[in-house]
Amino acid sequence: MTDPFGAVFFAIALATLGVGGCLAADRTGPRYLEWLGKPLASLAFLGLGFYAARRHGTPTTNAFLAALALSLVGDLALMGKGNLAFLAGLGAFLLGHVAFVVAFVLRGFSLSYVLTMVPFLALAAVVVVRWLMPHVPLPMRGPVVAYMLVISAMVIFAVGTHGQKSSAAMVVAAAMFFVSDLAVARQKFISPDAGNRLWGLPLYYGAQLIFAAHILD
Repeated sequence: MTDPFGAVFFAIALATLGVGGCLAADRTGPRYLEWLGKPLASLAFLGLGFYAARRHGTPTTNAFLAALALSLVGDLALMGKGNLAFLAGLGAFLLGHVAFVVAFVLRGFSLSYVLTMVPFLALAAVVVVRWLMPHVPLPMRGPVVAYMLVISAMVIFAVGTHGQKSSAAMVVAAAMFFVSDLAVARQKFISPDAGNRLWGLPLYYGAQLIFAAHILD
């Protein structure tokens, strides 16, 4: 971790405050708590990433920062209502995961680790798609499947880069990100309720903070 004290704990505090605002908005109703809280939480991980990568403008760190920035764009888009806002957010996150994959490739990866993970993530993706697709409107199925493929690739290459340059934090963050998206999918397509964000948001922001803090590993 690049800074085990000040910057990391400050970012965690901001993200916790922002997530708390989002969850409070779900319970009590004032939407301004989310409109303030979610950008604050997202700026926390992006700011931490820029702080961690300071004076290290390599292609790898630039790719990580692009992934974090695209995630912030996705967060803002998903604050909107309706399918158009959802697709905009999905697109931003898809590009963000492509940037994560590029970062992992530039960081270095073990091909044997990647090939070992492919069947496991393929199985996980099939299970998720079979669970989700009956609830997804036909026009949105293509983008959702494309997103599943890209986030699965992100997890695969997170494990792959761990095999080349040991960083369990990258693997943990990637897995947390993958699981947190199940909450987003359930909220959008299956059963919208506050409980989805109660576990999805902490997983998501925890994953992004881990990525940002370990950007130089």
